[in-house]
Amino acid sequence: MPTTHLLEIRPSLPDRLARLGDLAGNLYYSWSRPVRDLFDAIDTTTWTDCEGNPVRFLQLVPQLRLEAAAEDPAFLAKFDSVVQAFDAYLSDTRPGALADAVGTGQTVAYFCAEFGFHESLPIYSGGLGILAGDHCKAASDLGLPLVGMGLLYRQGYFQQCIDADGNQHARFDDLDFDHLPIHPVSTDDGPLKVSVDLPGRAVWLQVWQARVGRVSVYLLDADQPENRPEDCEITHRLYGGGRRTRIEQEILLGVGGVRALRALGIEPDAWHLNEGHAAFAILERVGELTERGVPFATALNTVAAATLFTTHTPVPAGHDVFPPELVDEYWQAQLPRLGIGREQLHALGHDPAHDGGNFNMTALALRGSRQHNGVSRLHGQVAARLSQGFWPEVPADENPMTSVTNGVHVETFLSHDLTRLFDATRADWREHLHESGIARLVEQTAEDALWSMHLSAKAHLLDDIRERLTRQATRFGQSHVRLKRKCRIIDQPPEDILLIGFARRFATYKRADLLFADPDRLARIIEDSPRPVVFVFAGKAHPADEPGQALLREVSRLANEPRFLGHVLLLEGYDMGLARRLVGGCDIWLNTPEHPLEASGTSGQKAGINGALNLSVADGWWAEGHSHGQGVANGWSIQPCTDCGERDREEASDLLDLLETEVIPLFDRRDGRGVPVEWVKWLRHAIATIMLRFNAARMVRDYAVNHYSTAIDAGSRLAADEHRLSGQLVGFRETLEHHWGTIEATLLGDPPDVLPSHERLLLEVDVRSPGIDPAHLRCEAVLTTGDGQRQVRVGERGEHSGEDGETARHRITLPKGLSGQVRYRLRVVPTHEALLHPYESGLMRWL
Repeated sequence: MPTTHLLEIRPSLPDRLARLGDLAGNLYYSWSRPVRDLFDAIDTTTWTDCEGNPVRFLQLVPQLRLEAAAEDPAFLAKFDSVVQAFDAYLSDTRPGALADAVGTGQTVAYFCAEFGFHESLPIYSGGLGILAGDHCKAASDLGLPLVGMGLLYRQGYFQQCIDADGNQHARFDDLDFDHLPIHPVSTDDGPLKVSVDLPGRAVWLQVWQARVGRVSVYLLDADQPENRPEDCEITHRLYGGGRRTRIEQEILLGVGGVRALRALGIEPDAWHLNEGHAAFAILERVGELTERGVPFATALNTVAAATLFTTHTPVPAGHDVFPPELVDEYWQAQLPRLGIGREQLHALGHDPAHDGGNFNMTALALRGSRQHNGVSRLHGQVAARLSQGFWPEVPADENPMTSVTNGVHVETFLSHDLTRLFDATRADWREHLHESGIARLVEQTAEDALWSMHLSAKAHLLDDIRERLTRQATRFGQSHVRLKRKCRIIDQPPEDILLIGFARRFATYKRADLLFADPDRLARIIEDSPRPVVFVFAGKAHPADEPGQALLREVSRLANEPRFLGHVLLLEGYDMGLARRLVGGCDIWLNTPEHPLEASGTSGQKAGINGALNLSVADGWWAEGHSHGQGVANGWSIQPCTDCGERDREEASDLLDLLETEVIPLFDRRDGRGVPVEWVKWLRHAIATIMLRFNAARMVRDYAVNHYSTAIDAGSRLAADEHRLSGQLVGFRETLEHHWGTIEATLLGDPPDVLPSHERLLLEVDVRSPGIDPAHLRCEAVLTTGDGQRQVRVGERGEHSGEDGETARHRITLPKGLSGQVRYRLRVVPTHEALLHPYESGLMRWL
């Protein structure tokens, strides 16, 4: 047989359309619908075939289509308008909304193992990556000087196929970087590369850049000719391989990421580690200082002061851990540079409560940062309990673990019609998402208009579902008759179909099968519903997660039962493109995690900003996001049955009760025009309440105001004067370690049990602290009133009351306005000007 050669003929851009290359090379297109519409207008067929990838589009679009567009006055007018808006966005030099928070000329480095900007750059697996992408987009919108750092995966995450029996098949395809919206960073000597030492060799990493509006994200690629074949594969797959591959990836991300920033001439003032995967960046930054003669403990203080760590994992088993011998293998050669021994290194990765003898990356991240947060209010509380061993004497609700609730980048996930509505209502709405007045965007829109917009998005989604089911059936070899039966429900008018979406990672704790806990009752509800009910499922299980894949098979089996055929649909190939359609077109967004294991769950936020009503267990963001009252709500909450013996059965029963008695009846009630007026009021309430509080602009603003500004200031203060304050903090902690156990505190006098309301109680406490400067101790009263309100009163330290100079008297005056029974407890805590959190020492002595 003769050899067949493949030749790709690429078009040339007409001069008049040269700026299309700039539009394709910036991920601004991932949230700018006018940019995407521009490419679609040139050639819809090629745009569809390229799955919305403008880089690939410009490589494959017929030359004649480009030349025709260059001669079309209507297209050129649209083209000029889009380019003008793009240039105005990039060149906006006005002080950003966060200029006061982070200061002029400051830079924040944001490290993450994955980034999800758009399906055309498939280097993400799920929520963590999408969140990181939204963070960068919002930083760009707000003018925050942020730079991202990640890895460039040759095969990304896997492509998913589901066969007729519900078995997931993972396909790994090599990405052609020439087809992606990324650019190699070049120097006069060629591509910019940095090296990282692994046992017995150096691994070279090429630096690539992804432009995300006004933000740059740099990605490291180990597939280089200088490297051994096995080292080239380190960055092939996201979350691929075993422990050895994972530690190598995390070393390349953390150590290589710091070195890449230095090679780029970028000197961050604050560092944000998004999950523990990048925690080795802490050791690299410490090593930079110890090489200059700074003692290890002092260097660690300086590095930690400028570092924020965000955890997304609410269970101990979800944190990355490595056997100590593996850590030794990869870090032994670096210990002389750091100036520490093996025991000190292992101590950095020791989790006091969940040890297991392994090196814990979350523990390293906590010890190498001074600010830490979970990603919802509830998750912050869970994370505080999980990490309580790091601050052993401090109650979990007072330790330094805080929270910043996740938000979503609205323009990325908002439906076309709602985007146009907002543009017509307020042209600058994108710049004001963090302001309360933004809710007015939908307040004045008539019910029938909002309903029409929602139906448009739902119709597009149903068309897409139909096409996907057809492709799946063709691959399975299923008959046209069976496909027709499967699509018979979604072929009905969109306004009649109650479309319920469940799309997320198929992990067991997310309980994709909870809906089917009582399949007979579910079948009756579907049968008795006055309008057709359709559940659409999508999501991937990790290739190594057999229980998650079993869930997929179970959903597939149920979807093919005659009583559920057409009412339960399972779609393969879940990615950002399918996610945008689902959140834009579903009526209900279903989420059934096992409380409290859902750290945040941002897919429900994406659905909510489009008017979908959440039907969810009160976990993650929904525990604080559910809004209801005065006959309107933004969805329904299933209260966790944490004390029930048969938790799944009870919560499944509550889910079906809500579906049968509230969701379906509300959807069915229509006025004379066929509009479900009450439902649309709920839809409006969902958009107004969820978009206001759970957008990425608010999230990034919270990070900047509450954390980045603190990290910038603290990092600068502790590094000043050759790390003087950082060195003092080392001495302070050593003093506490040796002398904390000798503290004696005594309450003077006999405080009364009853006090007239016009009087204020003065408490005096003598604190004797041998070896500890009395100035470094603070006395507090913790008050709890009859209604459960709690407050902390800080005392004033007065004169020394002992001849030895080791005793000081502290006075605490209880506040005015107290009434009824008030409980109070007294305690002594360490204090120092270098502490960022009042209890970060982890020490607390109760009287």
